[in-house]
Amino acid sequence: MSNRRAAVALVMAALVAAGACACQSSEAGTNGKDGTKAPDAQVRILPANGDGKARPDQGITVTASGGKLEQVNAVQAGKPVVGSFNAEHTQWKSTWTLKPGAAYSVNATAKNAKGKTVSAASQFTLQKATQTFSISDVTPMPKETVGVGMPIIVTFNRAIANRAYVEKALEVKSDKGDVGAWHWTSPTQVVYRTQKYWQPHQNVTLTAHMAGVRGLKGVYGTTDVTKSFKIGASNITVANAKTHYMKVDHDGTVKKFPISMGMGTTQEYTTTSGIHLTKEKAPMVHMVSPGRKPGDPGYYAEDIPLAVRISDRGEYVHQSPGEYYALGHNNISHGCVRTSPTGARWFYNIAQRGDVVDVVGTDRKLVNEQGNGWTYWTLSWNTWLKGSALPH
Repeated sequence: MSNRRAAVALVMAALVAAGACACQSSEAGTNGKDGTKAPDAQVRILPANGDGKARPDQGITVTASGGKLEQVNAVQAGKPVVGSFNAEHTQWKSTWTLKPGAAYSVNATAKNAKGKTVSAASQFTLQKATQTFSISDVTPMPKETVGVGMPIIVTFNRAIANRAYVEKALEVKSDKGDVGAWHWTSPTQVVYRTQKYWQPHQNVTLTAHMAGVRGLKGVYGTTDVTKSFKIGASNITVANAKTHYMKVDHDGTVKKFPISMGMGTTQEYTTTSGIHLTKEKAPMVHMVSPGRKPGDPGYYAEDIPLAVRISDRGEYVHQSPGEYYALGHNNISHGCVRTSPTGARWFYNIAQRGDVVDVVGTDRKLVNEQGNGWTYWTLSWNTWLKGSALPH
């Protein structure tokens, strides 16, 4: 044994005696804990570089093996693509679908167990959308101030088959974090309602991430839509057909007014019990009895002041056209909630679309008349969730 080899042997023996592990590597800084060489991390990006046929609804997926992802930058037209890592930082996925026909670039880095960094890149162009769908209407209107019961109603220009894909792309954010869910009322319309009434005096934003969503086979959304509105004062009214009074809670201030409801001689002249939402108001509305002509029993045609609509079939809260003797005592209207000039003026002035008017005390139930206005609050929360295409 040469003197050099003997010296090395003595050093090794001394280290072992001291309890240390002597490891050798042909590449400094890449050894694993067991003395073997730590494998290099590998990064895979989908869609792959040069891909010109990727579907926009598949999004972007970046995966690391043999290490963890450190950074992912995905860009389209200079704008970053929103995405997130999994808990282990071995995968990153774009949050929303991608824009049909658009070009994207992705750069990613990963590190192995000993800190060695690798990088990967991809540039690709997505399929164009040969058939499209879009949002034709959103309620409430942009920047509108509405009541605490207000729904968000999204209407599409064609029937949606892949409802879960579309619903997943609808994002609602409120300043105070109210919880809500979507409910499909038809193949072309989906409605958002909160579990409890909105908290008052806050901002709400709907972002419909429709670009790249596959609404039905071969049919894609092409444009994202953002709408913002405000929740105003909390106006919650309880109108009681038996006590002949309504109580209005306006941001904690309660006022009480005498009323007269539907006379109940027919179903249409019976006010519906249930949670109504105000839809519109006008200083004067011309009201005509449905299905009747002059001379028929029950016919009427008159101009009614200070009218706030609460259903689609002609129910309003309005000023009584005379007959004030009945207010607080008898039900003599044709189905509306009549009140005094003072009460009607005060109620009219505070009314916003989406205010709550809960009518109680009659045998005609609004829950049985879905579609008679915004009847969404007549459904229990569990029943409401059954109308969603997503699990809750």
